[in-house]
Amino acid sequence: MSDSPPRPSSLISTVYGAFLRRLGGWISIADLITLMAELDVDGPAVRSATSRLKKKGVLEPERRGASGYTLSPAVLPVFDEGDRRIFGSLEPADLADGWAMAVFSVPESERAHRHQLRTRLTWLGFGNIAPGVWLAPGRLLDDARTMLERLGLSSYVHLFSAEYAAFSELSGTVGSWWDFPAIQQQYADFTEAYGPVAERLAARAPTDAQAFRHYVPMLTQWRRLPYLDPGLPPELLPADWNAVPARRLFHQLHTTLATPSLTHVRHVTGLTATS
Repeated sequence: MSDSPPRPSSLISTVYGAFLRRLGGWISIADLITLMAELDVDGPAVRSATSRLKKKGVLEPERRGASGYTLSPAVLPVFDEGDRRIFGSLEPADLADGWAMAVFSVPESERAHRHQLRTRLTWLGFGNIAPGVWLAPGRLLDDARTMLERLGLSSYVHLFSAEYAAFSELSGTVGSWWDFPAIQQQYADFTEAYGPVAERLAARAPTDAQAFRHYVPMLTQWRRLPYLDPGLPPELLPADWNAVPARRLFHQLHTTLATPSLTHVRHVTGLTATS
């Protein structure tokens, strides 16, 4: 199981990303506290988390008859990108499609940018093959370009579309570029936590409120994985790779829980879908 429950700020980000974007992007702080109480997050923790998200530029305060927060326009592309990674095709990459390579050099005086590049490339699914040299399946090239431009880091990086030519068997090498055990552990944690939930839900359909209480923590735990896992071609993965059953479980739960969860949020908030 995961070592700790999701942070309130992560749960709030999930609520905004999964529901509130479809309902105008705004919620009163009172309604947010009501929803988060169903996830065992108390009012002071909600206020503290929204304050942190405001400082990060994720949320903006806005009064619409009541005090509340709306999503910052600057983060909407980030949420859209997240949708593509989380809910888009999870099929493995094709080895014939080649690789995206990022090569960067950052002056020592700007080493904070070096750390930011390493962190962001890791979360995008890149593996580190040498100092300043990062690799990912070719289909991540456009996502990397968009991310680097959005964060103002493109001047430090050269992006290449590459093919592997020689001199080793990739299947025996990629394990040193990506932390396979860590990725598999997260898939195992997800399956351990939510396999029993799926079994219970298959036997008895949840109410809208119950669906919400399951869905938000589930999606919060899952949404990290499509980033950490680059979706490598199957022939490069360990024989016991456990992503496939975990992905199947996620899709089962998403199909069961997403719609009634949205219905519950609409009931609590009175918000309606936007075009």
